[in-house]
Amino acid sequence: MTTIDQAAAAEAAPAAPPIDMDALMAFVGAFVGDLGATVGAGNVLLGERLGLYRALAQGPADARTLAAATGTDPRYVEEWLRGQAAGGYVEHDAVTGTFSMTPEKAFALTDPAGPVFLPGAFELALGALKALPEIEHAFRTGAGYGWHQHDQDVFTGCERFFRPGYLMHLLSEWIPALDGVGAKLERGARVADLGCGHGASTVLMAEAFPASTFVGSDYHAGSIEAARTRAEEAGVADRVRFDVAGAQALADHDLDLVTTFDCLHDMGDPLGAAQHVRRSLAADGTWMIVEPAAGDTVADNLNPVGRVFYGFSTFLCVPNAVSQPGGYALGAQAGGAAIRQVVTDAGFTRFRRVAETPFNHVYEARP
Repeated sequence: MTTIDQAAAAEAAPAAPPIDMDALMAFVGAFVGDLGATVGAGNVLLGERLGLYRALAQGPADARTLAAATGTDPRYVEEWLRGQAAGGYVEHDAVTGTFSMTPEKAFALTDPAGPVFLPGAFELALGALKALPEIEHAFRTGAGYGWHQHDQDVFTGCERFFRPGYLMHLLSEWIPALDGVGAKLERGARVADLGCGHGASTVLMAEAFPASTFVGSDYHAGSIEAARTRAEEAGVADRVRFDVAGAQALADHDLDLVTTFDCLHDMGDPLGAAQHVRRSLAADGTWMIVEPAAGDTVADNLNPVGRVFYGFSTFLCVPNAVSQPGGYALGAQAGGAAIRQVVTDAGFTRFRRVAETPFNHVYEARP
């Protein structure tokens, strides 16, 4: 191209829009926060796995004292403490050179069996991100990537991410919100928990309702092995059966209650699963559907919670659904209207939202 041609081309090309430096720096600032949170995820898991949070929750300490209490190296602990203070996870006293935790942060970071336990979310996230090359391939090819193909941290992290919410809300709010279900469970009901993973929800219900019997199912064999162990440890194995099976392979019938906890949107054929649930229920049975909190439009979900679920959905939910027969990927932010459509298309005549939390919506479907 000649110089004259180059000049003409430059004149014909649209001018680049001007850069607003304030807007640019605001975006860079947000990026820095995200970058810190991303690398901070590993540091949170170190704090949990090494017992650093639990030890620090006992009282203020410097790096050497905390290292001695946890059998760790003081220089590593010093750097970890500084980063945790910078992120607002622990407090720093510049006068004494010590670090500490508020009761609220200790509550959220130190008790895996408690109703709020945050490190599990980072375990799930870091486990999901290990599949980055495979998900990149899926983007390029449209192939699926099954739940069972992910790193072990996805399975353990998922249990530790969701169990606190179930512990806080399932027995005290969600089941009581269902029409007549609590009384049935007290008298003795037959329950199926589909997509149960490690069985956290199944075992919680079995512990609370000793007159009822439960079957939990999941297509991932490793998760079912873990669920059986959880049931044995909780002393409910005589009333809980765990099967390696997909949602459409449930063999039980005349069930009083079927539950799906945060898994309907993961299925490749949610309509087929809903139809099977309908056939498996007794005439007066109930399907409790727990799904991630979401609005019905993209605009409704452009918020921090929506961002979390869209991110997990990109790596976990949509690839898993695409990997299964049906190829129908709802995604983790499907919203109530989409869930209603699946339920009513499956033949249910009654559908309503009965409860919600910042992270979940709970629906009741009846024949």
